[in-house]
Amino acid sequence: MTTADYERNMILSNVDYKVIGTRPVRHDGADKVTGRAIYGADFDASGLLHGKILRSPHAHARIVSIDTSKAEALEGVKAVATTADFPQKDGNKWLRDNILASDKALYAGHAIAGVAAASPHVAEEALALIEVKYEVLEPVLTTQEAMAEGAPILHEGLTTQELGEDSGVVSNTANHFQHVKGDIGKGFKDADVIVEREYDTKTVHQGYIEPHSGTALWGPDGRLHVWCSNQGSFVVRDSLADLLDMPVSKIRVTPTEIGGGFGGKIPIYVEPVAAILSKKTGAPVKIVMSRKETFEGSGPTPGSNIKIKLGAKSDGTITAAHAWMAMEAGAYPGSPVGAAAQCVFSTYDIENALIDGYDVVVNKPKTAAYRAPGAPNAAFGMEQAMNELAGKLGMDQIDLRLKNVAVEGTRRPDGPVFRRIGAKEVLEAMRDHPHYQTTKPDGHGRGVAIGFWFNIGFDSACNIAVNSDGSINLTEGSTDIGGSRTSIAMHAAEVLGIPVEDVRPSVVDTDTIGFTAVTGGSRTTFATGWAAYEAAQDVRTQSIERAATIWDVNPDSLDMEDGVISSKTDSELKMTFKELASQMSDTGGGITGRAAVNPKGVGGSFAGNIVDVSIDGETGKVTVERFTCVQDVGKAIHPSYVEGQMQGGSVQGIGWALNEEYFMNDQGNMANSSLLDYRMPTSLDLPMIDTVIVEVANTGHPFGVRGVGEANIIPPTPAIANAVSDATGNIMTQLPLTPGAVLESGK
Repeated sequence: MTTADYERNMILSNVDYKVIGTRPVRHDGADKVTGRAIYGADFDASGLLHGKILRSPHAHARIVSIDTSKAEALEGVKAVATTADFPQKDGNKWLRDNILASDKALYAGHAIAGVAAASPHVAEEALALIEVKYEVLEPVLTTQEAMAEGAPILHEGLTTQELGEDSGVVSNTANHFQHVKGDIGKGFKDADVIVEREYDTKTVHQGYIEPHSGTALWGPDGRLHVWCSNQGSFVVRDSLADLLDMPVSKIRVTPTEIGGGFGGKIPIYVEPVAAILSKKTGAPVKIVMSRKETFEGSGPTPGSNIKIKLGAKSDGTITAAHAWMAMEAGAYPGSPVGAAAQCVFSTYDIENALIDGYDVVVNKPKTAAYRAPGAPNAAFGMEQAMNELAGKLGMDQIDLRLKNVAVEGTRRPDGPVFRRIGAKEVLEAMRDHPHYQTTKPDGHGRGVAIGFWFNIGFDSACNIAVNSDGSINLTEGSTDIGGSRTSIAMHAAEVLGIPVEDVRPSVVDTDTIGFTAVTGGSRTTFATGWAAYEAAQDVRTQSIERAATIWDVNPDSLDMEDGVISSKTDSELKMTFKELASQMSDTGGGITGRAAVNPKGVGGSFAGNIVDVSIDGETGKVTVERFTCVQDVGKAIHPSYVEGQMQGGSVQGIGWALNEEYFMNDQGNMANSSLLDYRMPTSLDLPMIDTVIVEVANTGHPFGVRGVGEANIIPPTPAIANAVSDATGNIMTQLPLTPGAVLESGK
């Protein structure tokens, strides 16, 4: 850390903020609790048609022919679409085929054709009239099956990228890459103790309450307008432009409210089909997925096969680490194994490390992000191996982690060197917490784990218009999933020294705001908040200039603090921001602040868990009795939202650990594609989740912010597995930890 960084960190740690760190009521709360908020499925328009999508019953099948004539002849049907209706551009075949399949169906639920009709019932009836002839092929459903010699091939043109070069070998392994640090051969030779084990995780879904939906209107002027529930309206716009071979200026995307996403609503599914159907009919077309379609036809997170090998000296110093990770990409390349590789060892300062990553296609839906994508899979192996290592060394599990913890200046195995981070502080907070210091109840198991997510920045834009009553209208382009309207508004309010209630934040369409990247990667409050900060600084500068005009003084002689503009030299010259706003029309017209940022000062986040469990000796059922989540958040802009993120990620991690999985039969059909059978935890399954906010300011952000939405889902699965191992004496190598798996582990 430079001297300037150190001083900045001290300033950020000790600032007495007026708005930042408070807990105001969220701006969109009233609309959402009263039902006024418009979600994707709520959207309506004059002449609206209803779309439905035909899906493959087979996990792997060659499409011999598609006959839509009977469906087109059905009364009430207005149009039918297949992949042939899309521009056949080179370079985007896999993207196009995941929207509507062409030569092959690659998973059960793969979209084949779309229908638009006067009612959803007629559209459903029409689907049954579409005749598709399939040549059914053998599916591969796990990385082990897909990578086996002689396995059925999903893509005849897919050759393995081997360490950055095309191997020319046709296989289901799309990519093999490595990250190397030091010499693991020497490191393992120097080790006194070695732990080596293999771990498997199943496919799971993000579990958002609202299914996918989208409405499209292709106007007579050639412009396409789309309304949808998605995590990034510009992502939708740009993906549609690619698929439809249109300039982005011809597409306008208006985001509706979103009923959850967690990364799963970044890709597009129904919007392109609705667009093609609208082009054919000249009417708006709405498509809403059912719950079954959402499970089977959108993007879950990957199953994985992971091997971890750790070596350490007798004093606990890790001398070498090797991770071998194969992750399911689903039907098309692009699993999150790259992100997993960035995270698997990054919590620790390890001199010698090797990471092998494999991106593997299987006959399941194309995987999508799920809250720190790939990192929970990696941590499930790494953090269990750390506990096993602690047991062999006779060390306390947190002391072993503190012995090796990454700090400022540590180089990650994938290359980056950490700036100021809070991994050590998180572990110290866990060690000192009453939960860890208290003796566990008889018969209970206790486990700990820690996880890292690197976070992202990317582009964001913000506009602020000052009203004559001193309030401001703030427009931004980040879909609001977890209360970001308010956290972003708080950035502006802090700069201007006004109550956050005087900020009117709005999430607007792609024609109305500058390019703003996806709501994901824990970037929104960090990056769009920063854009709001800069836009407010623009307003602040203009306000000082206006006051200087009124007083006929040099703007450099004025300052603005806590919403008051005053002279540095003349105590009589003083004016509130509200008073200035009332004089805008007399001093040059309205004041508008603007900003577009692409911030580089991203700060990674670390989270840790302490978990107590009890286990029914007869059934093997695991009950989480006590759960503590500790996370470094940099600076909690709105502590209630931060705690909610921590608790939400923890709950999803608990479900991932104990219940959730895509239960597939041998033919590749999902047998539990409903919320009745796909077992997500409810409040009845959970304890109260204690949260501990650690604030190690990120020196790369004006208010010290680190993204907080993802790190918290990483440690629950290994922490719970470690607790089960503590209670039973058996290492848990597979997720989920179902009653059957727990009982089987003892045999």
